Amino acid sequence: SPYHGFSVEFAEHRLYNEGQSTRHIDWKVFARTDRLFTKQYEEETNLRCVIALDCSSSMYYPKENLQKIRFSIYSAAALAYLLNKQHDAVGLCLFTDRIEEFTPIRSTATHLDKLFTLLDRRLKSTETNRSTRVAEVLHEIAEKTHRRSLVMVFSDMFEGGDDEEIFKALQHLKHNKHEVVLFHVTDHQSELDFKFEERPYEFVDLENGEKVILNPYEIKDRFVAQLKEYHHKLKMKCNQLKIDFISADIQHGYFEVLQAYLIKRIKMR
Repeated sequence: SPYHGFSVEFAEHRLYNEGQSTRHIDWKVFARTDRLFTKQYEEETNLRCVIALDCSSSMYYPKENLQKIRFSIYSAAALAYLLNKQHDAVGLCLFTDRIEEFTPIRSTATHLDKLFTLLDRRLKSTETNRSTRVAEVLHEIAEKTHRRSLVMVFSDMFEGGDDEEIFKALQHLKHNKHEVVLFHVTDHQSELDFKFEERPYEFVDLENGEKVILNPYEIKDRFVAQLKEYHHKLKMKCNQLKIDFISADIQHGYFEVLQAYLIKRIKMR
């Protein structure tokens, strides 16, 4: 619930009660109505949130339904709406190999509309070959977000670089006193378990356009082992840093994943 005070955003008029300070009487309203009203304002609540959304080309997989980016955008929109309804302040960071959008952190209805517009535009984007630099972006978010905040990250974390750099970036956010939630967005069936029919496929790297033709059966064991090792290391590092790690399978849908996480969070209070 919002804290009421006299410092930030105008909320409503209240009838003046005898004994109240006259400092906040709205004299313009008195001139029109011949009745005394005081202006009431809403202070900012303690919670400030930055939703960081990976918009690199790998997030537009599978290409036929853009499920990873769609899952992330719907989740971000739902969380932004929820935070706004609680009178909490929320901002949005859209990134690829650099930060492309970084909005202020605000709690107004017009600001929420702006966030929805940015998310809708990103869902309809047709740009290709956009690479990822998660570590660099997270370092930059840590530097740009000066006040203690909740930072929610939606990404598949497929950077292809040094894993330790990603861990250092997450540690940077925690060092700056931010609470961090990582939604690791993947298609578990095809990306983590590599389930394909036993026949040749043409695989295309969505971030650089490289193509390779191979039979998934030939590399499945090695591929799955490496992905599971990375997934495990990422989860363990988040646990060490006290970061909420949510393994988000896009096949389950954003509602199911968010509902399970929010119920868990309520029980932790």
